[in-house]
Amino acid sequence: LLPLLLFGTVALAQPRDLSPAGAQCLEHECFAVFWASRPFSGASEGCERGGGHLMTVRSTVAEEAIALLLQNREGRLWLGLSLSPSLSCTEPSRRLRGFRWVTGDRSTDYTNWAPSGQRCDERCVTVSRELRWEERRCEEAADGFLCQYSYGGSCPRLATPHGVSVTYNTPFGARGAEFLALPPRSVAFIPDLGLELRCEDGDGAGPRWGRDSPGAWSCELASGGCAGTCAEKRGQPRCSCPEGAVLGPDGRGCRSPCEGAQCQHHCVVADGSFVCMCAVGYRLAADGVSCEDIDDCASEPGPCEQKCVNTKGGFECQCHRGYRMVDGHCQRLPPCWEAPCQQLCEELPDGYRCGCHPGYAVDPLNATLCRLHCNATECPAVCDAGGACLCPEGFLLDGDVLCVDVDECNSGYCEFNCTNTPGGYQCHCPHGFHLRDVDCIPILDEDGEEAFSGDFEPVPHTPVPSRPPPKAEHLHPGVLVGVAGGALLSLLALLALGFHLARKRCRSHGSMDYKYSGPHEKELGLQPVPSAQKP
Repeated sequence: LLPLLLFGTVALAQPRDLSPAGAQCLEHECFAVFWASRPFSGASEGCERGGGHLMTVRSTVAEEAIALLLQNREGRLWLGLSLSPSLSCTEPSRRLRGFRWVTGDRSTDYTNWAPSGQRCDERCVTVSRELRWEERRCEEAADGFLCQYSYGGSCPRLATPHGVSVTYNTPFGARGAEFLALPPRSVAFIPDLGLELRCEDGDGAGPRWGRDSPGAWSCELASGGCAGTCAEKRGQPRCSCPEGAVLGPDGRGCRSPCEGAQCQHHCVVADGSFVCMCAVGYRLAADGVSCEDIDDCASEPGPCEQKCVNTKGGFECQCHRGYRMVDGHCQRLPPCWEAPCQQLCEELPDGYRCGCHPGYAVDPLNATLCRLHCNATECPAVCDAGGACLCPEGFLLDGDVLCVDVDECNSGYCEFNCTNTPGGYQCHCPHGFHLRDVDCIPILDEDGEEAFSGDFEPVPHTPVPSRPPPKAEHLHPGVLVGVAGGALLSLLALLALGFHLARKRCRSHGSMDYKYSGPHEKELGLQPVPSAQKP
């Protein structure tokens, strides 16, 4: 039933040294029975003294181990169950009836309670030869107790030559010759060969038999303790290891030559020794164990098209500004790829130009930004998804969605003449004045007096805008012709007016005007009329 079960007959010890009457082990656990009359607390202390605790019975395997330990002997033995301190009485409806294991948990796949009702004084549990669990008072003495010891592994039973006996001693005090495996710190006595071996924790390979003296012992006993092979050479047992391994310091174990090597990156076994090697992008330093980075960017030709950045164990290729990496190659970016345009971008042969959506115009102070713009007296407002509407500067929101131009000329901003424009206005000065901000300043001559005076009619000065006008656009040819014609007509009108005024001022008081009263007089001839008689 227990393929890994270990059972040893136990020799009686001195009364002052409590030893188990029987013991058996699985691969990682040992169980022992002590026939000594003690209360629950004393039994618990006895198990803890050997490095264990009162036995927990969580499966049928543990139950079978108890049956072998009792060997049909009458008596009740303490188990590692006690009632939870938070309970005053047992709870028969629960699987463990309110009890918990001495390990602090309630995990189990097995119970075997004797029939009983609720108990309030019996707070501990014993097991009998019939394997039934019964509640008992913890202060009462039972006939004995069962202990459990847990280990990380075990050593196998030693295979000895015919007629050679071995006696084992476990760390919890059990002695015998029929153990199939032994926990760490167990000792094997082989008097016929004069050997005393110990089960020692291995270096990752699990526990194994060993001794203080280095080298192999007789190859007939457990292969001389060799991890590899054992052979007699010149009458002396010697251990050897497979290819790629060397003997350890004890002369029995095998280890890799790289074990304990100081290689920074890799260690490679070679001819019973080792060689340090480095990862790609590194080279072995002069000390033979350290690795130093190779500057890949320093090679000629370089590994990159444009820029190379060395990294630990490698390098990184990068591209110049205006390029991007595509499949390991640098390709020029379109002009608008990284353009800082706020809204639109137009690619040009020599670069790019920023543009704006309808209802916006390029900011004259920053060609990459857009601002609201309207070139008429009324424009629709620009509204966002939340219903908030905005108008260009110089416009007011009329209603919900219409922007109306503000006539700034009605506010008296200009000293003389004012022209309202969409979103702004322009101030004008008469001849002899120049515009400064919105004020007209007289133009002074060299003597500090006004350069122009008299009754000359003011000639309109070229209008100067009071705020930056929108960006000039190309005019249609027809508009240019109209402007030129209008300017020519204005010039002719000014010349005619000047000729008339000059003629009027230069006429003397003794001059005579001629007139005729009708067609008949015209035919007879002109008659002189004094100028005083003119109408």
